[in-house]
Amino acid sequence: MNRLLAALPLLFLTGCEEPQPVPRAEPGKATPPALTDWPITRGSPSLQGYVAAAVPPNPVIEWTFQLESPGTAEAAVADGAILVGDAMGILYCIDFKSRKLRWKMETGDTIQAAPAVSNGKVFVGSGDKHFYALDLRTGGKLWAIEGGDKFPTAPIFVTSPDGKSEWLLVNGYDGITRCLRADDGSLVWTYETNDFINGTPALVDGRLIAFGGCDQVIHILNLADGKLVKKIGTDAQITNSVATLGTAIYCGNHANQVVAADAHAEKPTWVYEAGDFPFFSSPAVDDRNVYIGSRDKSLHAIHRADGKGAWTFKTGGRIESSPIAFEDGIVFGSSDGRLYAARPADGTELWRLDLGEDLTTAPVYAQGRIVIAGGDGTLFVISGKKI
Repeated sequence: MNRLLAALPLLFLTGCEEPQPVPRAEPGKATPPALTDWPITRGSPSLQGYVAAAVPPNPVIEWTFQLESPGTAEAAVADGAILVGDAMGILYCIDFKSRKLRWKMETGDTIQAAPAVSNGKVFVGSGDKHFYALDLRTGGKLWAIEGGDKFPTAPIFVTSPDGKSEWLLVNGYDGITRCLRADDGSLVWTYETNDFINGTPALVDGRLIAFGGCDQVIHILNLADGKLVKKIGTDAQITNSVATLGTAIYCGNHANQVVAADAHAEKPTWVYEAGDFPFFSSPAVDDRNVYIGSRDKSLHAIHRADGKGAWTFKTGGRIESSPIAFEDGIVFGSSDGRLYAARPADGTELWRLDLGEDLTTAPVYAQGRIVIAGGDGTLFVISGKKI
């Protein structure tokens, strides 16, 4: 209980305020969105948060699993299992079919970010300053590295440019981007910033990676060697992951702005400003719009072409849950305890589902279901019901 009480304050400190499966992306090749599994944060290494499927209609809670403490991280789904972390620093592996616990692994502090699953391994960072590789079947530790601070960001995996090995890319709160070999955790390269990093590195056009930090900068690196390609300045700390589509990069910041930039340009393409509250969610992107939640209790839809507001959707609580974009609906959670779906074209409500728990983690989609962890420790598996 003492560890739980110590971990709970982390739930209220966000960003810079506190000191069939997706194929691995190959350079120059696009990664299709997740449909059957969701083995990586935001559904693909581009962190686009897009699902090429219809949103489940008439949602109902199909089943739940009770964690030992508040859910603090986006889930991953792969090989018939749900992987999710909590405030106590426990990583759970839950069998999707039997709905029972396969195994759990206890780290030394809160797990703030989604795990990733590939080739029978689970990769996850912890607030205990360690990044772990585990055996998916048993939960046994395969290897671990230690950083200078917590690992609050999810990893992505890519194929090395020579096609011979799998690489992991993960950011640390110590301001360092690490490229690791998935087999043994050995270091390929590092890149160091001057401040905390709270967002996952995103793949850009297959050959670059991009992320923002508390130094108010979008960093763009060469995937092959981690060398800096350029920095694009913004007006405030970037407190979550960016999303990319082609060479375009999108992020929210602490100055109540959403910023669009191109990986080959020197300054932002456009800046969208709204109200007096910062954007703490990661964006989702489709062909038309950028969708992002704000602490003003609204989901904002912004035209990709010119950065003008398309619509807003008001809820009863702050939206820090990163949305996912289906073909015909945008799904997101709110701290008012409800999961919502809005129509992409005009923001009209498609449905809402009252889950009764603070929803700050991102929903994911796998096996035809939506999966999301709540602030009271309930993992919800939600299906659509045809009427």
